[in-house]
Amino acid sequence: MTSDEAIGALAALAQEMRLSVFRYLVTVGPEGISASKIAEHLGVAPSTLSFHLKELTHAGLIAPRQAGRFVMYAANFAKMNELLGFLTENCCGGNPCTPTPAVDCARTPVSA
Repeated sequence: MTSDEAIGALAALAQEMRLSVFRYLVTVGPEGISASKIAEHLGVAPSTLSFHLKELTHAGLIAPRQAGRFVMYAANFAKMNELLGFLTENCCGGNPCTPTPAVDCARTPVSA
């Protein structure tokens, strides 16, 4: 990942609604969910959501796919992991880092 790609991804996430959308899509998993279900879950107008979905798609953080007459949106987990790798590439100056406890995704509360 280049610095420009990381900046684009972080800029896309630096807005409350887009961050909420992305976090929700991470909880949904790789199968994704329709825009109408995202809007319903987050309590946002579909037209407003559309703008944010475009921004996240442009940043490569989410991936839309056609499923019949619906467009399903899913988090791009590969891009998310690339971003995390970029951010932690030189963690602890190349020295072994203190291990952090693993997060149990099933028990981590997600706020919308």
